[in-house]
Amino acid sequence: MTQSSLLNGMLLGAGLMYVLDPDRGRRRRALLRDQVTGSLHDLNDGLDTGVRDLRHRSYGALAEARYRISGQNADDSVVEARVRSELGRAVSHPGSIDVMVMDGRVTLSGPVLAREVDRLIAMVEAVPGVKGLENRLRVHQQAGNTPGLQGKGRRQGSQWDVMQENWAPATRLLASVAGGMLALYGLNTRGVVGSTLSTVGLGVLARGLTNLPTRKMIGADASRSVIDIHKSINVDAPVDRVFDFWSRFDNFPRFMTHLQEVRQHSEGLSHWVATGPAGVPVEWEARTTQLVPNEVISWKSVPGSPIANAGTVRFQPNERGGTRVDVRMTYNPPAGALGHAVASFFGVDPKSAMDEDLLRFKSLIEHGKTSAGGDEVTREEVGAAAPAAGRRF
Repeated sequence: MTQSSLLNGMLLGAGLMYVLDPDRGRRRRALLRDQVTGSLHDLNDGLDTGVRDLRHRSYGALAEARYRISGQNADDSVVEARVRSELGRAVSHPGSIDVMVMDGRVTLSGPVLAREVDRLIAMVEAVPGVKGLENRLRVHQQAGNTPGLQGKGRRQGSQWDVMQENWAPATRLLASVAGGMLALYGLNTRGVVGSTLSTVGLGVLARGLTNLPTRKMIGADASRSVIDIHKSINVDAPVDRVFDFWSRFDNFPRFMTHLQEVRQHSEGLSHWVATGPAGVPVEWEARTTQLVPNEVISWKSVPGSPIANAGTVRFQPNERGGTRVDVRMTYNPPAGALGHAVASFFGVDPKSAMDEDLLRFKSLIEHGKTSAGGDEVTREEVGAAAPAAGRRF
């Protein structure tokens, strides 16, 4: 038996054990069924959006072609407007360029950076209706003290859609189709060429489906912002009481079912143990970066943590005399967004888990009890010791 066959067998066995577990198998199968149904709905919505965007872009391309064919005999005012609309794509300080048009001949004047001259002239000459160009530009190698060239200026040009972080729906649709076809072709081709083609195809397919850069998909991005979660809830309790509870991290495992333990090492530094996919514990250190009583708590994981994360919780009084709790968290899971997708598919979804955690917290504060992990937890059990006030880290 080859190593590949052995690995596939182990993965298949682990999957069967997961979904056929006597105690939790029924719930897990229900979650998987819901995940598949939701994914199919999302896929259908994405397909509809991509087709609609592709149709609109096709209409736009035809309109642009007609415009360029029929726009050669436009009035000078129309040509001037067309030229001015191109300036922002050609130079960093379009407001410094003066444009004058007479009988289709364009005169450009004003200060411009040397590296932008050729691009500006080429773009203006390509404008429909331009019959000639007179260059009266004052060229500067650097901005220096030239008034019209001060400031950062605009970003020049426009990147191809595939070079941007966020792709348009039509681009995602075409990339997904092309990536899928390339992956299938690679799977049917033997040797290194087939493996390479299938790997590239799967990468393009994943890029189109997720709309995430490759570094974020595989977890190579060192930032904490691969996955962004933002939730809010209103609690019928005063701000000081709600803040007091949240500022004691060791209470979190009592209503957050994915947390096994939180230990405070020293002032501002704590150790967290969470339940990962397949029940494997994941541990990391976090440091409190801001604590303003009754207003805000912020934290971030220390460098080298297996799950880079950061978050902020804000507390604001609402119109009913209660508290609005606003939670924003970002994290970079193992294997990036693909790891998050796999975990979500098997029911370990931090976004859904946070919704449930906040509801348990609301019940605990308002009614004095909640249920976490099948056990009832009361407000008295979590203790009432208040944290040190007025700390700022």
